[in-house]
Amino acid sequence: MCIDFRDLNKACPKDFYPLPRIDQLVDSTSDCELLSMMDASQGYHQIMLAPEDRKKVSCITSEVTFCYVAMPFGLKNAGINVEVYVDDMLVKSKKIADHVKDLEETLSVLRKYNLKLNPAKCAFGVQGSRFLGFMVTQRGIETNPLKIKAIIDMKAPTCLNEAQRLTGRIAALSRFISKSAEKSLPFFKTLRKAKTFEWGTPANLLLKN
Repeated sequence: MCIDFRDLNKACPKDFYPLPRIDQLVDSTSDCELLSMMDASQGYHQIMLAPEDRKKVSCITSEVTFCYVAMPFGLKNAGINVEVYVDDMLVKSKKIADHVKDLEETLSVLRKYNLKLNPAKCAFGVQGSRFLGFMVTQRGIETNPLKIKAIIDMKAPTCLNEAQRLTGRIAALSRFISKSAEKSLPFFKTLRKAKTFEWGTPANLLLKN
């Protein structure tokens, strides 16, 4: 079922609180002996709507009127709330002995609000794991081997979309590459000519190296 919330979104004020910065989240794991990464199951549908607001997201069918009791897709502030509250949770402990207590505190909050986790995407009591696209360990953050392999396995782009995909993957690893903007300049130059795509020799040599 798909509902058009455009008029409702126009009438709703936008939430103006800052999203957590990914670099701050992953950098803060340095010197932590144990980590636990958690991901909510069906994130959107775990955020309950206030009873007085449910009628605002109602849907009229030929037989009955439905009202959402949980947050549906398509609302202006839905994505932001999911990212802030239930998507990609991280529990970190400086000492191994403190980790069980830290987990208990976090899980008690989840239990209080009846939030459920996706076991397949959770990792408890580990020294390192993938989190927000990075490899997170007690040493800090490291490159994700899967992201490196994706670039190595790429063939020379033949169209603008493929070049954009390549530059996007390189940008995701830019913090690990010295002078990445300067080194990647031949790639980004191919994006400037919107009408005709041309993958030149400098870009091709850079990709091979």
